[in-house]
Amino acid sequence: MERVSLEFPNAAVIHRHPLTVRVTDMNYGRHLGHDALVSLLHEARMQAFAALDLPEWDMHGYPSVVVDLAVQYQQEARFPDALVIETAVPDPEGKALTVFHRVTKAETGDVVATARVNKLLIDLAAGRPVAIPDAVKQTLADARGG
Repeated sequence: MERVSLEFPNAAVIHRHPLTVRVTDMNYGRHLGHDALVSLLHEARMQAFAALDLPEWDMHGYPSVVVDLAVQYQQEARFPDALVIETAVPDPEGKALTVFHRVTKAETGDVVATARVNKLLIDLAAGRPVAIPDAVKQTLADARGG
């Protein structure tokens, strides 16, 4: 079986968000379920962009949409594990805004999962993706320290 293998871009981290696995996040295998992980990733991404005054629904005039998601599971997490979700956004290439997340256990630093989300910014009137605005690129570069 071919597995997804993602490399987290450490130099592109823009935010770290603490979360705790809730009992409602558990699946029948008694660990963090896929659906719950996707929700935790979304929360961390929203917090990261909000901290930069770039809400996902208005990134300098354009809402963003998720066009794909890849997740590499590396270790189980269970209730009530404290987690840290790091969000990294490398320099955008083309029209895609690629967002990486690394989920770690706060106490040990063990990696639970690594994820990659590709987003597009959409011109709603035209119904098409647009190039990432320079202001968005600059805000992300400043958050990365460069």
